Amino acid sequence: MPVVHHRYATVDGHRLFYREAGDAAAPTLVLLHGFPTSSHMFRNLVPALADRYHVIAPDHLGFGLSDAPPVDQFDYTFDALTDLTAGLLGSLGVERYAIYVQDYGAPIGWRLALREPSAITAIVSQNGNAYDAGFVESFWKVVEAYQREPTPDTEAPVRQFLTLEATRWQYVTGVPDETLVDPESWHHDYALISRPGNDLVQLKLLRDYATNAPMYPRVHEYFRASQVPLLAVWGSGDEIFGPAGAEAFADDLPDAEIHLLEGGHFLLESALDEVAGLIRNFLEDHVTA
Repeated sequence: MPVVHHRYATVDGHRLFYREAGDAAAPTLVLLHGFPTSSHMFRNLVPALADRYHVIAPDHLGFGLSDAPPVDQFDYTFDALTDLTAGLLGSLGVERYAIYVQDYGAPIGWRLALREPSAITAIVSQNGNAYDAGFVESFWKVVEAYQREPTPDTEAPVRQFLTLEATRWQYVTGVPDETLVDPESWHHDYALISRPGNDLVQLKLLRDYATNAPMYPRVHEYFRASQVPLLAVWGSGDEIFGPAGAEAFADDLPDAEIHLLEGGHFLLESALDEVAGLIRNFLEDHVTA
């Protein structure tokens, strides 16, 4: 089993935690996590790929073991998180890399690609949207109401996403056998988003998520112009980003590989071996040193 290193780097004055494994001379794969988790979601995927690839999995600022400055000391936006991710990769000397994006990791990945298209060798999207299709209305209507008019009345339902039960819901919904999901996963995430002041960090990012959809046409143009190799491997039971989000990639990338698997938002928790196999085959076909 490849050795996984657990490291910190300081970028623009902020201490970022990241997991790193594999030969630095091998093709690089950057794993970008979503809400409410961290690189912890990749704890088993990193060693499963690191025999052949240089794998880097950072915790975004405000998540996991990275710094979490209060909102009055850092403007939490997806642009700002992208700046820090780019800074981390630059400090590590990573110039070309594939990305694995999930949930919040997707808009960060799309921003990286738009800033420097030639840096991206391939994309794996696991329940990470780039299209309006696939947003499950029952979840997003609450968020959109809060984005349109952030008031105590619209904030209260959104705050329910920060509870232990809602975190568990994200992990087990759509999973055919809930016993495959380690309960420590949602307890780990909940403990970290429950740190004092982190609720305001998460509310700020939920509001800023409204900046992502207007960016999608530029992302689609990037897809069409680059024909970047893309693998969509999707938990079909996800009630946040539904299967239509995966199928939409074919609109602009007709050669995209799209796999809908039994599972939920955090597909790696219940289908790690299948997902890792698909990624290895995909990268072997499209990414070389």
